[in-house]
Amino acid sequence: MLQDLAWLGIRWDEGPDCGGPHAPYSQSNRREFYVAAWQQLWDSGLIYPCTCSRKDLAQAATAPDDGDDEPIYPGTCRSRKDAVEFAKPAGVNWRFRVPDGEVVTFHDEQRGPQSFVAGTDFGDFVVWRRDDVPAYQLAVVADDAEMQISEVVRGMDLLKSTARQLLLYRGLGLTPPGFCHCDLVSDERGVRLAKRHDALSIRSLRESGWTAQQVIEGHSVSPR
Repeated sequence: MLQDLAWLGIRWDEGPDCGGPHAPYSQSNRREFYVAAWQQLWDSGLIYPCTCSRKDLAQAATAPDDGDDEPIYPGTCRSRKDAVEFAKPAGVNWRFRVPDGEVVTFHDEQRGPQSFVAGTDFGDFVVWRRDDVPAYQLAVVADDAEMQISEVVRGMDLLKSTARQLLLYRGLGLTPPGFCHCDLVSDERGVRLAKRHDALSIRSLRESGWTAQQVIEGHSVSPR
């Protein structure tokens, strides 16, 4: 990805290839930040261990039919009596206990005012996986806060994730950044392009003869 971005002419001030004041920039080297965030959430009673299998979740969970990638958790492990026996993150999934009924609001620079209802639009979400890896929601909050990120720019498919992350920011006593969610790149049928569409990756277009300018401008013309 770094090579492709450099080929497009994009430059950055800090990162895994050039260092910077908030190194390391590879998440595999930032475990201490994630463990510290997990510990703070656990000490505050905001998370709980979940031993539900994928089969259990498939049978019991519900979700609005809006394409969200995380179904609403039914709360099976919310009130388990043995939670205190789990003193480390490894071995179970850890879920953030959302405040049911609370309306989470924020202003998006691209789409204006946004609001989601905790417990209705999204449920208790995973912050740490059973394979001892921090989940996306926790990792990005810990990273953005420690790296002093002031604005997050990403695709509109993560709009609802912002509501989840705002709850984490509050739970960790952190000031959230601003957010801007952009439209996704789609094909002629309006279906968003994904990793599985390798024929339209920047690397594939480059190898087929496209110029960086053609990729940036989104030309559908034949390469030279």
